[in-house]
Amino acid sequence: MFDNLASQNILGLAHEVICIVGPTASGKTALANELAYRLGGEVVSADSMQIYRGMDIGTGKPSASELKVVHYGFNLVDPGEPYSAALFQEFARTCFKDIDANNKTPFLCGGTGFYVRAAIDGYDFPAGEQVGNDVRNRYGAFAREKGAQALWEQLHAKDPASAALIAPNDIKRVIRAFELIEEGTSYARQHESLKAIPQVVPALLIGLAVDAEILNARIDARVDAMMERGLLDEVKCLLSKGLRDSLCASQAIGYKELVGVIEGTTSLDDAVATIKLATHRFGKRQRTWFRKDKRINWLAANELDIEELANKAQTIIAGREESRSMLA
Repeated sequence: MFDNLASQNILGLAHEVICIVGPTASGKTALANELAYRLGGEVVSADSMQIYRGMDIGTGKPSASELKVVHYGFNLVDPGEPYSAALFQEFARTCFKDIDANNKTPFLCGGTGFYVRAAIDGYDFPAGEQVGNDVRNRYGAFAREKGAQALWEQLHAKDPASAALIAPNDIKRVIRAFELIEEGTSYARQHESLKAIPQVVPALLIGLAVDAEILNARIDARVDAMMERGLLDEVKCLLSKGLRDSLCASQAIGYKELVGVIEGTTSLDDAVATIKLATHRFGKRQRTWFRKDKRINWLAANELDIEELANKAQTIIAGREESRSMLA
């Protein structure tokens, strides 16, 4: 059984959650899909952009034909609809319990590091922060009118320590920093306290490590493939539904850049180059986040051989199970 059940298994799971993490284009989805198929599991996606309906190509959402097992976490809300790590925590833990109750192994797969931690660690989020939030509404309107950079600069003037931890285009976290200021604390202070939050859901973390140059080359190829699959048409479709403000305020790379192409303010070549560069930077931030988590068992994934990676991951899982048996 699991160690310290009282403090580390608040959901009462019989199966440990297998978490597959890493940067974008590292092969997480394919590995989790294969492992869950081999081990009789189901997968919860921890991707803060794949939750949106209609945003499929640009978020790398797998098609139904690509999935070997049941996946949860896609198409939860419409673009622009409020969502947060707090809501994901509730969703993921409900999925874990349901999967476990059906005698299957829960998998958690994704590159949104805060979602991963929210699902398995003891974060205590305030209730009722999604709707009727005056601070969020006010600064959200400011971002739509003045832009992400102007919003970040306003934060930097009020709380430079917190601003230094947040990318200027990360509107959601910038607004959260303003909320924390209103609450009498700061994003920087909260960020420091995260290190002390305990794990409360039994989980084994496996990460895919890819050298920066190789990862960037994969990202570039992936962006080209997305364009060939019709990403520009996907953005046109979303615009036709009146979702321009949601796309431009979104952190979803690949959407706001192509809005400019459709509106004639930038060329397609320049937009694609911007998407690639922004995704390189995003991948770097993901790698930095996950490297700080000492629980992760890393697999070298420069060679994207899913069968071989699955074999190595199974060895890690088997070793963990053996250790658990010895402690039982």
